[in-house]
Amino acid sequence: MPSGAGRITLWHIEVFVAVAEERSVSAAARRLGASPSAVSQQVSNLEAALSAELLDRDQRPMVLTPAGEMFRRRAQTILNEAEQARLELSAPDMSYLTRMRLGMIEDFEADVTPRLLSRLSEELRGCQFLLETGASHFLQDQLDARALDVIVAAEMGAPADWMEVHPVMVEGFVVAVPRGLDGAGTDLPSALKRLPLVQYTQRHHMGRLIADHLARQNLTVDHRFEIDSYHAILALVAAGAGWTILTPLALMRARRFAAEIDVYPLPFAPLERTISLIARRDVLKTMPGTVAGQLRGIVDEVIVRPARAAYPFLDESLRLV
Repeated sequence: MPSGAGRITLWHIEVFVAVAEERSVSAAARRLGASPSAVSQQVSNLEAALSAELLDRDQRPMVLTPAGEMFRRRAQTILNEAEQARLELSAPDMSYLTRMRLGMIEDFEADVTPRLLSRLSEELRGCQFLLETGASHFLQDQLDARALDVIVAAEMGAPADWMEVHPVMVEGFVVAVPRGLDGAGTDLPSALKRLPLVQYTQRHHMGRLIADHLARQNLTVDHRFEIDSYHAILALVAAGAGWTILTPLALMRARRFAAEIDVYPLPFAPLERTISLIARRDVLKTMPGTVAGQLRGIVDEVIVRPARAAYPFLDESLRLV
């Protein structure tokens, strides 16, 4: 039995997870800054400690055995907990952070996220940043699973007890129609009835939010399209194929269509959502609040003020919190 058999270390687990993700010993070695022989030895030691074969080495690329698949789930949880412990024991300011796993809503991908990362990298010169971009429900799941340290996402109902929430902005939903749609300026509800709704997908939280709001208004609208891309939705609207309900963030992200659409407040009860920075409560000390403050400044500069200038009626419904 190899030396160290029976003892499982965090290094064993980190090496195994790297091999499982890369499906290659050499690729895992490059990722970890170790030699292939050292990586291979660590995996062998782990297998001996567990008395189980974790990798099918005859397959290319390398695959996990059933035991390996089972252990991988446990291994990721162990690494997440170890990372959380490191963060909990870190200094109260951000200067000592060496790693930040950040999740950002897709709406911020082009304008806000690069600026935030640039600013954080200037302050935390010894920190490695791992960015995950996705829909709000996905990011919240990743935070819950401890795969991310901090996320910026739309709030989805009442926060869980373990969440520390720092609201950043509130945005009211708007209607976008083809430019010059007859009657839109004087009788928008009637004008909308002549075209189908190009609906944001209900597979995402925002789409369900819109659909539920329409149902509460007892509105039944014809819709032929259900799409998860702001650009595709507004391209169809610009082409005269329908109208849509989206947020100012969506309009700013797909602003190339601004000259081909008209934007109005909802012609029925208002609907809004809150974008917040969320972390695990009392883990990162003052860091979440500090980052949220920096984020508000960036959002004001690149989203709120330009959107209000383009659509003055947003003065009340698009605001920092």
